[in-house]
Amino acid sequence: MLNFPLSVREKSIVCTGFMGAGKTTVGKLLARRLYRDFIDIDEEIEKAFGLPIPEIFKTYGENAFRNKERELIKAFGSQPLLVISVGGGAFLQEENRRNCMENCTVLYFDISWDSWKERIHVLTETRPLLKDKTLQEMEQLFRERQSIYAANHSHFQVDDFETMEAAEYLADSLKLSWDIHAPQA
Repeated sequence: MLNFPLSVREKSIVCTGFMGAGKTTVGKLLARRLYRDFIDIDEEIEKAFGLPIPEIFKTYGENAFRNKERELIKAFGSQPLLVISVGGGAFLQEENRRNCMENCTVLYFDISWDSWKERIHVLTETRPLLKDKTLQEMEQLFRERQSIYAANHSHFQVDDFETMEAAEYLADSLKLSWDIHAPQA
């Protein structure tokens, strides 16, 4: 069987960025607008372990979580026509960044520190890396992670967008880009 490379229009779309930037919420809406299936890597990890993420971290440790994350990103990232949300720390692994950049279209959901701080109250219970951290420690983690998101195909500043508006903007932008870069007959 011949293995043909996917066109840019067929490649899966990976949503990356810091935890709480809206990757899953906007990603689901984006998938619907583009008639694609949506995959949340964190949900897939929970299914694989049969546990919520905080329990996976407590029971098996972060290494086990990251290994499963890498396995799932590689498997789903090689499939066409998906919208995939990866966790905020997924791009800490060079292999994940490389796989996504080579096989998918990577959208970086950028959020400012000030906007992110407004979301802390809904994030701290479900994010093991935020447990028992001070605001200063959270900001340090936020700032440290910014450089890993530099590997992307498109940078999207989320601060001033509502979720539906963001999904519509991204879908329209992607469609325009696909039309511009479509092979000429």
